[in-house]
Amino acid sequence: MYDAMLAETVTLTGADGDEIEAYLARPLGPGPYGAVVVIHHMPGYDEATKEMTRRLAHHGYLAVCPNLYSREAPGASPDDAAAAARANGGVPDVRLVGDVAGAAAYLRGLTSSNGKVGVIGHCSGGRQSFLAACQLPLDAAVDCYGAFVVGTPPAGMPATFQPLLGMADRLSAPLLGLFGAEDKYPSPEQTEELERELTRLGKTFEFHTYDNAGHAFFATDRPSYRPQAAVDGWQKIFAWFDRYLSA
Repeated sequence: MYDAMLAETVTLTGADGDEIEAYLARPLGPGPYGAVVVIHHMPGYDEATKEMTRRLAHHGYLAVCPNLYSREAPGASPDDAAAAARANGGVPDVRLVGDVAGAAAYLRGLTSSNGKVGVIGHCSGGRQSFLAACQLPLDAAVDCYGAFVVGTPPAGMPATFQPLLGMADRLSAPLLGLFGAEDKYPSPEQTEELERELTRLGKTFEFHTYDNAGHAFFATDRPSYRPQAAVDGWQKIFAWFDRYLSA
């Protein structure tokens, strides 16, 4: 089986017609392949997120991660760009949706695309994954411990972090949620509230909460990393995307 892949920095058209930087990883076979927009976490467009993007390509997906901080700090380090974006109140929801829409259009325009696009995000990106799936026509969504889909943010969080529960009726795609039982944002009570609402609305979803895991249990470079939960979580992610994005 031909397993070559390419990873590179590209430019795509985001919200308001802005040209923004993005990281693309894709198999070099003819396809057709499903595609995934990767939404980076609050710390930014960093090495860990790019590694996740390459991992998706290794498993047979076209994947692109738009740099959501391109406008605030073009060319800056992930830490400096994240600080600049946070100082401006965070990424506005409407702009996020526009950037994801642009990334999805970019992926659908690749000759090896099968036309199906999913979205995945961790932490703030998990919230934004849910947001995008409520605002755009997508084929699958994954929310990895997305904070403030439910619940009011504490003082000091970016002003853009407002609850999204009220738009759950517009969820367009099957949603996979992966959470930690020891997390506070979101807490198990908050994920249960979201689960009740999605059940009431008749949405297609699947939630898993891991014992002995808190926030950021996928992050291999942090003390929060929980190998057992992360390995199982990746298996569930690929099973989800295989189910809804395969040709």
